[in-house]
Amino acid sequence: MSKIEELIEKLCPDGVEYKTLGELGDFYSGLTGKSKDDFKDGNANFISYMNVYKNPAINLNTDEKVRIYSNERQRKLKYGDVIFTGSSETPDECAISSVVTEIPKEDYYLNSFCFIWRLKDVTLFQPDFLKHLFRSDSLRKELIKTASGVTRFNVSKVKMAKIEVPVPPMDVQREIVEVLDNFAELTAELTAELQARRKQYEFYRDKLLTFEAPKIEWKTLNQISQNLDYKRKPITGENREKGDIPYYGASGIVDYVKNYIFDETLLLISEDGANLIARSTPIAFSVSGKSWVNNHAHVLKFNNINTHKFVEYYLNSIDLSKYISGAAQPKLNQENLNKIPIPIPPLEIQERIVEVLDNFDTICSDLGIGLPAEIEARQKQYEYYREKLLTYNLRPITILA
Repeated sequence: MSKIEELIEKLCPDGVEYKTLGELGDFYSGLTGKSKDDFKDGNANFISYMNVYKNPAINLNTDEKVRIYSNERQRKLKYGDVIFTGSSETPDECAISSVVTEIPKEDYYLNSFCFIWRLKDVTLFQPDFLKHLFRSDSLRKELIKTASGVTRFNVSKVKMAKIEVPVPPMDVQREIVEVLDNFAELTAELTAELQARRKQYEFYRDKLLTFEAPKIEWKTLNQISQNLDYKRKPITGENREKGDIPYYGASGIVDYVKNYIFDETLLLISEDGANLIARSTPIAFSVSGKSWVNNHAHVLKFNNINTHKFVEYYLNSIDLSKYISGAAQPKLNQENLNKIPIPIPPLEIQERIVEVLDNFDTICSDLGIGLPAEIEARQKQYEYYREKLLTYNLRPITILA
């Protein structure tokens, strides 16, 4: 029997008590009455939507600011507050939590797209326990059910108030936090090492792909490749015949279908979508074999595989913002795509650059080897024990090193 189980048996032999979020706390909104100008030259700390979305514990070390006037009555964040995202394009991204686990030394204000759940009795929970609890799979399933919508989903605080959460004794919470934090910290250390590798990769990539205009030939994409956009064919979800052939969109595989348009090695380039600005995934990516491509990705064919790979690396390394039109719906149309200048070093240099960058890319990205595989394994281990430790009554478990 683990120490956690012993504590459960001793402190709550009849089981861990459950209470609703409405019983335990109150909901409060973020900033109100703010315009874009208030975020240009701010005087107070501002917690953004992405800060909440990305971090189980709020990152108070932020340089994001908002203008707060002396006569304003805006709610400030407190130690122990749990913040939730209020809306998203998909229900799975609604009610993502982040907890204020440090005592704020300054005033912090929350964005208007998130809201606060504030405990009535702050002695009931350790904030670090809550950061694990609200991101557990079992509780996430309940939180997702509070969102409804069609093109955009919004969280219902009325529904959320009815969700029940466990309230284990404080000693049990401390033990659970110690176990889960150890797993999370190890994953974070490995992730930091991987990020360092990626920065090294980006440094060498940028060095290898920086060319002086007078010393090298430059051409546009339509001069060095064949554009096959005219062959693309979008099919709505309900009309796709399911199969095992990848159906590609702006940022990768969208679905799998029975038929195909292409059967060769091609370079796809995102035509539209937020990723053109955010660049969270590569905007240029290779596909081989049978494929179907919708009208959200440009399709280019090259005569030489090294030129193909060289252009892929180059496009993913440069700023393309001046070729992108539209604010609400960013778009890289074919006309602008063909204006992008591409350096064309001799083929043997292209081959060497591709070889070096392929090696770096393998180290950083291949989930079958090295750090990424270790990070994935540790993350799964953390998630496994998180579900075991946060599901009551606890069943016998053994915590492995």
